[in-house]
Amino acid sequence: MDILKFTDAHHDFRRRLRAFCETEIIPCVDQWEADHDVPREMWRKMGRAGFLCPGVSPEYGGLGGDFIYSLIVTEEMSRTAQTGLAAPLHSDVVVPYIESFGSEALKRKYLPGCVSGDIVTAVAMSEPAAGSDLAAMETTGVERDGWVAINGAKTFISNGIHCDLVIVAAVDPAIENRHQAVSLYVVEDGIPGFKRGNRLEKMGWHSQDTAELFFTDCRIPVENRLGQAGSGFFLLMDKLQQERLTCAMGAVAAAERIVEYTIDHCKRTLEDGKPLARSQAAQFALVEMSTEARIGRTFLDKLIADHMEKKNIVVEVSMAKYWTTDMAHRLAARSLELIGEDAALEACPMVRAFRDTRVMSIFAGTNEIMKGIAAKFMGL
Repeated sequence: MDILKFTDAHHDFRRRLRAFCETEIIPCVDQWEADHDVPREMWRKMGRAGFLCPGVSPEYGGLGGDFIYSLIVTEEMSRTAQTGLAAPLHSDVVVPYIESFGSEALKRKYLPGCVSGDIVTAVAMSEPAAGSDLAAMETTGVERDGWVAINGAKTFISNGIHCDLVIVAAVDPAIENRHQAVSLYVVEDGIPGFKRGNRLEKMGWHSQDTAELFFTDCRIPVENRLGQAGSGFFLLMDKLQQERLTCAMGAVAAAERIVEYTIDHCKRTLEDGKPLARSQAAQFALVEMSTEARIGRTFLDKLIADHMEKKNIVVEVSMAKYWTTDMAHRLAARSLELIGEDAALEACPMVRAFRDTRVMSIFAGTNEIMKGIAAKFMGL
C-alpha cells in the first residue's frame, strides 16, 4: 500500500512540470553550470507557469496545494541535474516564514511576487563565525523609533545574488540571553546599507548563486519584522522541521536518479562482450544501492505523511536528514566505482552528482548537529 496518496491533480501537475523542465531547463543546464549562474528570467518563467510556491493560498496567487506538490517539484527538479534554479529553497524553506509569521500587510506585499517569480527569496542565518550554532550569531538588529538598524555579515547564502528579498536573522545586543535576542527581518534588495559580496565558487552546486551578504546601518521599518521581537530563534526552530524534510526529499530524489543512471550504464556497457550488469559483483552492488534508495523512500514518504498531519517529527526528520544525505553521497561514490574510467571525465553525469551531493550533509544544520538533536531527545 502506498503511503502517500497522489490524486489526478497531482499527476497532472507532475506532467506539466516535467514538460516544462524538458523544454525550458534541461537543454540549458550545461551552459548554466559553465556560467555558474541561472538567468534571472528563468524564475519568472517557472513562476508564471505555476510551479513556484504551490502551497501558498490562492488568496495570494498560489495553488493552495498540499505538501505533495512540493515533493513533486523537488523530484522533477532533481531530474534536471542542476541546483541553480533552487525552487524548493524558495518555495518550501524561505517563503513559509512570510506566510506563517508575516503580517497581513507583508503577505499581500510579497507573496504574490514570490508565486509569480518576480520575487526571489533567500534566508540569511549563517555567518563567517557562526554556522550551525545560531547562538553565536553576531549580526545585530537594533529597533528604535519605528526603524531597525541591521549591521553584520552573512555567508553561504543560497540565492544570494538573485534574491530580491532576504530574511535576515539578527540579535539585539542589549539582551543577554541569545535565545531570546534573535529576531527575523525582511530586507528588500536596493535598501541602502544592504550589499552583496562576491559569488562564492564551490566544489559543487556550480549554477547556484551562493554569496556573502553585508549589512551596514541597513535601516528597515520595524513592520518588516516577522513575529514578535526576540522570537526569531523559536520561529527558526518551528520551520527547521520542514527545511530538513525538504533536504531529505532532495537527497532521496538524487539517490534514485543515481541508481537509475547506474543501472542503465551497467546494462549498456560491455565487459568481455557481456553487459556489465551480468557481472555478479555489479549485480550485488546495484541491488545494495537500490535497497538503500528504497529504504530512504519509505522513510521519507512516512515522514511527509506525518508532516502533512502536523505531527511533531523533529527527531525523525533529523535522523532522515543525516541518513538520506549521507546515503545519496555514498551511492554517488559507489556509482563512480562501477562506472570505472569513464568516471574520470567531466562529461559523466555522476561526477556532477558526486560533487553536488557532498554539501547536502552540511547545509540546514550539519549531520553531526542532526545526530546531536536526535541524541538529546532520546535522553542520551
